[in-house]
Amino acid sequence: MYDEIASLYHLVYPNWNEAIERQGEALNGVVSDFVGSAPLSILDVSCGIGTQALGLAALGHRVTASDLSAAAVNRARQEAVTRGLDLTFKVADMRHCAEIHGSGFDVVLSADNSLPHLPGEDEIRVALRGFYRCLKQDGVAIVSLRDYRADEDRSSPQMWSYGFRDDGSDRYVVFQTRDWSNDTYDVAMYFVREARNGSPASVTAGSSRYYAITVDRLMLLFEEVGFTEVQRLDGILHQPIVVGRPNAV
Repeated sequence: MYDEIASLYHLVYPNWNEAIERQGEALNGVVSDFVGSAPLSILDVSCGIGTQALGLAALGHRVTASDLSAAAVNRARQEAVTRGLDLTFKVADMRHCAEIHGSGFDVVLSADNSLPHLPGEDEIRVALRGFYRCLKQDGVAIVSLRDYRADEDRSSPQMWSYGFRDDGSDRYVVFQTRDWSNDTYDVAMYFVREARNGSPASVTAGSSRYYAITVDRLMLLFEEVGFTEVQRLDGILHQPIVVGRPNAV
């Protein structure tokens, strides 16, 4: 999905620059509570176009950012240059983070419901084991995800609107569709550029699949692969956060 929509993904936010700053500050508060103050070495294994990585780098952290989407990584790299920020970028699958990035990080981060892109619990365990191996003994893994619940509406099809977004002289209508099947659902993201001055309307779209793992179940998987002090944090980001340490400190 993100290769197709990386150039427009900032439009899911009413103001992307404000989101970068706000989420960076929020995550910096979590990092400070669990590990300490900047500069820390942070590995963002699902950076997308850089929303969290850019915000954390702006606060003085040493950030390595990777994503499976080459287009998203290229967009994030360009945004870092524009902002005068020094980050290390790589195209990588989060399940292979330890082999690609090595160990010794203070923080491993996967934000904004990225982990549920993996197709099931076995693959999520693989990723979490990699997070564990990437961390220092006193480091912390941080994952934010949607608060999936067994009683939520899983009827299909569904449409979720982000509303109108202005981008330079263009206006877009941004929306998402969802089609559920048991504990998975397919998502399609649409960015409809409105016709102006007689030009035809255009659509940029991408699709992907999510596995609706609950927060409680993810916390148990954290513990299964060896994390300790696993806990849920609410009210910090727009989604719940799960944190865990590789060893009790």
